[in-house]
Amino acid sequence: MTAAHARLFFALWPDTATRTALAAWQRSVAPLCGGRGMHPEDVHLTLAFLGDTPLELLDAVKHVAAGVHGEPFALRVDALNYWKHNRIVWAGVHEVPAALSALVEDLRGRLRAAGIRFDAKAFVPHITLFRNARPAESWPALPHIDWQVKAFALVRAAGGTGPRYRVEARWPLDGSR
Repeated sequence: MTAAHARLFFALWPDTATRTALAAWQRSVAPLCGGRGMHPEDVHLTLAFLGDTPLELLDAVKHVAAGVHGEPFALRVDALNYWKHNRIVWAGVHEVPAALSALVEDLRGRLRAAGIRFDAKAFVPHITLFRNARPAESWPALPHIDWQVKAFALVRAAGGTGPRYRVEARWPLDGSR
């Protein structure tokens, strides 16, 4: 018998103001790139993608996250980008805050030490806005989004039509752990 699995990842999960601003970006660029827009409730910034994970490891994954140290930080989302290889339009940053880099390094280091598998590709902070999109000849100038990041989350793919996600747990970034 095969053990039950879930598709898991750690992410920054936007607050309502950030989510609303990202949805406005989506509406602005949709005519330029086409594709399938991410559901506004599902946009996020992935920190570590675990993928198909046995549910028996869920408590261990949460335990790892509980030990992560991090400070709250401001993330200025100020760039639109396109990845040709997977036809994704994404929002990004021109400057990666040191606190974000430290968070990712701590989280991934603890996952590695605990023997929990994750996609170890180089971290590129990005928020997928569209899949199966085409590149625009030029992107419009859009107002930057200042996201006050105060927590990170463990997220599970919930299935259904297109990606739909459910936050399993959250951990504050308060520097106290």
